[in-house]
Amino acid sequence: MSIILTSMADTVTTYAQVSNPTPEAPPLADKIQQMVQYLTWFMILSGVLAITVAGGKFAWEKWNGSAMESPKMIAGAMIGGVVATSGGTIMNAILG
Repeated sequence: MSIILTSMADTVTTYAQVSNPTPEAPPLADKIQQMVQYLTWFMILSGVLAITVAGGKFAWEKWNGSAMESPKMIAGAMIGGVVATSGGTIMNAILG
C-alpha cells in the first residue's frame, strides 16, 4: 500500500513540475498571414470601388431625374467598410 502512495506522490510531483509552454507559430503561418493581407487589400479595393460606382450612379440618377436608389448603395458600402476594417480590432479586443 505504501508503494502506491509513493507512486501517486511522484506522479503529482511530476505534474506540478510541468512548465507553462511558450506559444509557437503553426506550420504555414506565414502563408496564412500573407493570405489575410491579400484579403484585406481586396476588401479595401472593393470598398473604394463600391463607393465610386454608387457615386457615379447617384450622379446619373440625379441627372436623369429617376428614382434615387444610390444613397442606399453608398450607405451599404460605408457600413460594409466599417465592418470590414473593424474586424481585426474586434478580434484583438476579444482575444486580448
